Amino acid sequence: MVCPCDNGHFTVFPSRRSVVHSTKGIVSTISPLANEAGLRILREGGNAADAAIAAAAVLNLVDPSMTGIGGDAFALFYEAEIQQVHALNGSGRSAANSSLDDVCRDLGVVDGDRVYATIPTTSALSVTVPGAAAAWVDIVEKFGSGVVSLEQVLKPAIEMAEEGCVISEISSYYWVATEGELRGKPNGVELLKKDPAAPKGYRAPRPGEIYKNRLLAETFRRLGRYGKTGFYEGPVAEAIVDQVRSLGGYLTLEDLKHHGQFGSEITQALSIRLAPGSGPALDLWEHPPNGQGIVAQMALGILKILEKEARVPKFGPEDHNSAEYLHALIECLKIAFTDGSWYITDPNSIKLDTASLISEPYLTERAKLFDPTKASTSATLGPGSPTHRTSDTVYLAVTDAAGNACSFVNSVADTFGSRVVPQGVGFVLQNRGAGFHLDPKHPNVYAAKKRPYNTIIPALVTNANDGSLNTVLGVMGGAMQPQGHAQVLLNMLLFGMNPQVALDAPRVCIGVALPGKSTDPSKRVDNSVYLEDGVSEEVARKLKGMGHEVKIVRGMPGRALFGRGQVICVKHLEEEDGDRRVVYSAGSDGRGDGSAAPLI
Repeated sequence: MVCPCDNGHFTVFPSRRSVVHSTKGIVSTISPLANEAGLRILREGGNAADAAIAAAAVLNLVDPSMTGIGGDAFALFYEAEIQQVHALNGSGRSAANSSLDDVCRDLGVVDGDRVYATIPTTSALSVTVPGAAAAWVDIVEKFGSGVVSLEQVLKPAIEMAEEGCVISEISSYYWVATEGELRGKPNGVELLKKDPAAPKGYRAPRPGEIYKNRLLAETFRRLGRYGKTGFYEGPVAEAIVDQVRSLGGYLTLEDLKHHGQFGSEITQALSIRLAPGSGPALDLWEHPPNGQGIVAQMALGILKILEKEARVPKFGPEDHNSAEYLHALIECLKIAFTDGSWYITDPNSIKLDTASLISEPYLTERAKLFDPTKASTSATLGPGSPTHRTSDTVYLAVTDAAGNACSFVNSVADTFGSRVVPQGVGFVLQNRGAGFHLDPKHPNVYAAKKRPYNTIIPALVTNANDGSLNTVLGVMGGAMQPQGHAQVLLNMLLFGMNPQVALDAPRVCIGVALPGKSTDPSKRVDNSVYLEDGVSEEVARKLKGMGHEVKIVRGMPGRALFGRGQVICVKHLEEEDGDRRVVYSAGSDGRGDGSAAPLI
């Protein structure tokens, strides 16, 4: 159902890639080098979880503006033997010895300005404890095969960091765009390439050039050898704390040690039942808050209610990216973000029945806000904060021969995160703390030892009838992520597209004013609707007539606004001899440098 790979829809949208098939497993990332690292671990006996971490480590090396061990990570792991979805939250917390008043005082924010003020993305105050290192260790220990060690898993990245790797076009683009700022930051040149002819003797690597990062190799070596203590205690932890505190931040060695000791949080993944057309029912799995996965689930749930109540038609292949369909999708996303931007925060800081937000009674009530003829406004949606910047995250998907799957996201939150580079470790620190509000009445307000709203969300789909794996997917890029989840899924469910075409199809992105992700934090609701080149001018005119503030986005790097995704679909086939075989079919976003690579 989700994977009609032979239905003739390939020609609907021009693609430069074909669907990739395999019976043994697939690694799909934004870098062929990361793919090879994952495949290497699968060949050595590792499973999908092991391979995901191997790929993530290489991505830190080849695309450090987007991801790295100085950021956060979230994972959904499908354990085939027991057909269960596990969720691991690898996000870090704010400093224990800080407070909202401390941060506001340091930023010069007076009480009257707290409602709209935010933490600057390049301030040391935006640096929360990096959770990725603990997540990598915990994923291998809790979900890995047990056949390969963490040292083996990190070995491909260590070798590439020491021997050199070749940098791709899009990775280089963001590196070059930020090289001037990195040169001006303490230790920033440690993330650049030596060149006597460049300003201060350093510059970003250009496409096709070899880049080495021996400092990062040593950090990975310590993590592989000592586990979490190799990162959260000792030289690496000291370098992090020294740099953050020298720039006015509050993190301490105790903050890092605490995270290392307690590790990532295993949470209960949330699911919502989808009933696509005449196909079998499916369950979409997402992380609960502090991730924003419920936004995708709410939007799809509201759309399901509208269809059930016949307030929108049953959309079919001929309706893809029509004005009626896009209007319904846009409005469902607006409602979902309005709620999500208020409720999503550290679940340990407030008591919230998150499952109630995706319940049918609640979604039915929220669906009443939908008007089929015109765009909603802040007055109709309420006080939530439904602008968006580019993709600063990596998503990867892995399946293995045993039927396991890992849906994984790792991010430094912004392009090169906070731009805070600890001395001698080879990575940049995230700025996830910019995602806090400073309004004391907001649930997501800054507080000590608290996790902020986190945009990174992996997703999985299982078959409702038997719990078997159906799809592994994700679309990276700030507030685009739940929007991408909804669109790519609907491309397959409603419009019959295969994974590659579903990723290639033109997308829509609504403006979402989140802290740390908005060009104008005082704007609570942004009515902008960005249409990717390929959506017809007639559709744009109709949407404008409904009151949407339509903006057309053409070419690169503008299309980065719409994120970059990976999809692996699963089909269970009966062979002539009665054996049941699994065929994996994957796509990799044409907006990125990567690919889907099969295990043979």
